[in-house]
Amino acid sequence: MPKRSRSKRRRPLIALTMGDAAGVGPEIIAGSWPETVVHDWCRPLVAGHPEVMRRAVALWQTGVEVVEIHSPSEARPEPGVIPCLRCGGDDVLDVAPGTIDPRAGQAAFDAVVTAGRLAMAGEVDAMTTAPLHKKALRQAGHLYPGHTELLADVCGVSGAEQFAMMLYLAPTDAMFGPAGLAVVHVTLHVAMAQALEQLSQEAVVGRARLADHFMARLMGSRPRIGVCALNPHAGEGGLFGDEEQRIILPAIERGRAEGLRLEGPISSDAVFIQAREGRFDAVVAMYHDQGHIALKLLGMHRAVNVTLGLPIIRTSVAHGTALDIAWTRRAETGGMIEAIRVASRLAGGNA
Repeated sequence: MPKRSRSKRRRPLIALTMGDAAGVGPEIIAGSWPETVVHDWCRPLVAGHPEVMRRAVALWQTGVEVVEIHSPSEARPEPGVIPCLRCGGDDVLDVAPGTIDPRAGQAAFDAVVTAGRLAMAGEVDAMTTAPLHKKALRQAGHLYPGHTELLADVCGVSGAEQFAMMLYLAPTDAMFGPAGLAVVHVTLHVAMAQALEQLSQEAVVGRARLADHFMARLMGSRPRIGVCALNPHAGEGGLFGDEEQRIILPAIERGRAEGLRLEGPISSDAVFIQAREGRFDAVVAMYHDQGHIALKLLGMHRAVNVTLGLPIIRTSVAHGTALDIAWTRRAETGGMIEAIRVASRLAGGNA
């Protein structure tokens, strides 16, 4: 059968945000760009500063041309051409690699807001974000814990139970069920003391609903969801804490009454082993590191961050700005390529 040309395939328009200019964001975009499979999946453009992107291309020595555009409709992406929608001021050009700088924080903020608004307006089909640095963002005067909360604000989504961060791993021959594995977090970028304060039945049920909705889109049926315990040994009947009995189990019972296929609470040292073996399609983790550490051990460079509960599609790499190796061409590009693939698939492409 002859290979279909790109023009005859559904290729969604996806905005890639540059991320923090002092980190690995620009270079993982530039390093991923020449991969022809990316252009088979979608029509990417970059929201960021064109000159920063030219520096990233020069780092990789690929000869890709960066073309400044003024609207998504002007984008004509190819493996050798990066359409770049200018975001932020020229002061970002003076930011030193590997540093925490409010100018980089502001430029990253501008790129995310621009891409988010374009997605809300339907001018792009999805957005994929390179990592920003939360301290640089805060130094620039934007008091968001991260992308998730910033984009919820851009999209006008209020109420913490309405949106969530999810990490997703596509299926492999050796691990997971046929749709892969999703991990949704009840609490996110807060201190552990605050995470305990934020834990509630509604928060647990809300995240379970979001996990169910996402995986059902991929599977065509209700997913099996394992719910993590908070305390060691799931509280050991209240001996090591009563959150399982007081909050998590009642939340599971509420979800089951709605038709969710929930099991738990299960100790996290057991639930992720069971998920790896295909027993669960998704896991609800109670706090950030409980979900992140396990999933990244299972597939660090394949993990994709997906924001759930927004009226737009947003995916991201699952790693941070990596300031210690930024602008040395040592950054792994596989995460960015996988994040673009998942965004393309969610936007109706052929990824």
